Amino acid sequence: MILARVLGSVVATVKHPSLRGLPLFVVQPIEADGSDSGDSFLAVDHAQAGPGDTVVILREGNGIRQLLGDSKSPVRCLIVGVVDAVSTID
Repeated sequence: MILARVLGSVVATVKHPSLRGLPLFVVQPIEADGSDSGDSFLAVDHAQAGPGDTVVILREGNGIRQLLGDSKSPVRCLIVGVVDAVSTID
C-alpha cells in the first residue's frame, strides 16, 4: 500500500470496459510527513476521493482484480481509502 495525495483528475474518452464509471486521478506518493516521495502516477478511484485528498493506494494486481470483480482488468493502481489523519510513532 502507498500513501499518496490526489493531484487532479484525468479525462479519457476511451477506457477499458472494466474502467467504465470509475474516475482516474493523477496521484503523488508522499511520506508520512506529507513530503513528496517519487514520481506521480495514475490511479483508478474506488473510494470517492477528490483532488487534495490523502489516499491509500493498492498496487497489487490480483487484489485489485478481486475488488473490481473483473479477472481481466488491466488496472495496476487503485485508490482504496481516503486518509483522515496520519500519525507516526517515534
